[in-house]
Amino acid sequence: MSENTYHQQPAEIPQAPAGCPVHRTWSPLDDGYLADPYPIASDLMSAHPVFYAPEVGCVVVTEMADIEAVFSDHETFASTNVQDPVYPLSPEATAILSAEDFDPVAVMSNRPEPDHGRIRRHTRRGFSNRRIRSLEPYIRRRSHELIDDMIAAGPPTEFVSSFAFPLPGETIFRFIGFPESDDEMLKSWCGDRKAFSWGRPTSAEQVEIAENMLAYWRYCRDFTAHKRRRRGDDFASELIDAHEANPDKLSYREAESVIYGLSFAGHEAVTALVCNTLLCLLPRRDAWDAIRDDHTLIANAVEEVLRFNSSQISWRRIATRDTAIAGVDVPAGTAIFLNFASANRQESIFCDPDSFDIRRPNAGRHISFGKGVHYCLGANLAKLEAQTVTEILSRRLPSLELAATGKDLDYFPNITFRGPAELHLTW
Repeated sequence: MSENTYHQQPAEIPQAPAGCPVHRTWSPLDDGYLADPYPIASDLMSAHPVFYAPEVGCVVVTEMADIEAVFSDHETFASTNVQDPVYPLSPEATAILSAEDFDPVAVMSNRPEPDHGRIRRHTRRGFSNRRIRSLEPYIRRRSHELIDDMIAAGPPTEFVSSFAFPLPGETIFRFIGFPESDDEMLKSWCGDRKAFSWGRPTSAEQVEIAENMLAYWRYCRDFTAHKRRRRGDDFASELIDAHEANPDKLSYREAESVIYGLSFAGHEAVTALVCNTLLCLLPRRDAWDAIRDDHTLIANAVEEVLRFNSSQISWRRIATRDTAIAGVDVPAGTAIFLNFASANRQESIFCDPDSFDIRRPNAGRHISFGKGVHYCLGANLAKLEAQTVTEILSRRLPSLELAATGKDLDYFPNITFRGPAELHLTW
């Protein structure tokens, strides 16, 4: 298997590095951690800023400065494992993904330098302020349409299925250039994709996910070939233009793979961000009323959501050579788990970190979009969507509130993305 394959099978879980503290029972997939990671993450950071977690086979880094140092040293800490399954796949799922035509290559989040920079130069142009702003009318129109449907059906509503999942997915599909007629099919293939790379799916679930991934890749390849013949004003066309102008700088397979990766990564975290924004604001009526009356507060409020209740609470790296983190020796080949949940509430950085404050002056100091050469390419689009949705909801449904369901929120079990599986609202 090529080292640039988009999804690599994980090796056996290694032993703890010599001299590294070990938490033998903790896992980011524990029920308690999934329900509320923040107090547990804080306790872990207080006990050992760096430790080994056998349950996931990673050295866990908890403090902001150490996480930023890892992100900033891309030569020592590569991103090649960020799309890889946490646990080995079943033989049945492996067989499906061994199809001769399933051959996406690593391109952005999981491609090391210098290739990452070469590819990013072309993809970054597609994320220009002009193109992102060109999506705002669509985001607004589609938001109003989905709210119209919610109002017509009457309260209460299950917000994830009625709004938070459709809008970000459809927005990134418009950005790429996928036709609206394919939206429902594409969304059905995306449903449990995060379980593949960041969860612990059963063998049966792995088979279903693998079949969907293969279908999705084949769709992306056919779509790219169609766009090659018939361009439009969209990201995919710009990628193909870039390939044809400089085929030695961006290969055709890389263009296909960017479309494949972005069409999932571009909306999963945004769905969670939109939900988490409401989970932070609606129970705090003074904050909700403040942003309803003054929309200039919304941008900082979204930054505070990204700090206080982020839609992405971890990311991964792998050591390329023997090194050390905060005085702990880390051998080459060690997987690194960067714990945003602890860093984003670090008391030495954020005053009263467990309080949600829409006016917090350093809310944007969070690490939720990463740092360095792999800083999230879609960060500005994600924030634009969350800000726009919050503004429109506060205008259209000022009495919006969480609906009492008698049960706790359910979070999809995975190590990285955090948002409710369902969110019931009323007004």
